[in-house]
Amino acid sequence: MKTSVEIPDSLFEQAGRLASRERTTLRALIEEGLRRLIAERKAPTPFKLRRVTFPGKGLQPRMADAGWRAMRDTIYKERGA
Repeated sequence: MKTSVEIPDSLFEQAGRLASRERTTLRALIEEGLRRLIAERKAPTPFKLRRVTFPGKGLQPRMADAGWRAMRDTIYKERGA
């Protein structure tokens, strides 16, 4: 598809020099730049929490029916909390 765009003279000149240095065309540079920008600005992937497990058989029998306060106290028992 053909289209026209206006860009500042200085940017056009820089792009021309870059295209010459890389032995490519201005069209190829513009196309690459647009593809990169579009890929970069795609909607971010939603955060996904990774599954983390620990070996063992779950709660100790004495903690099976304990409430959160008792569990917390046991966890932090020797940590000064």
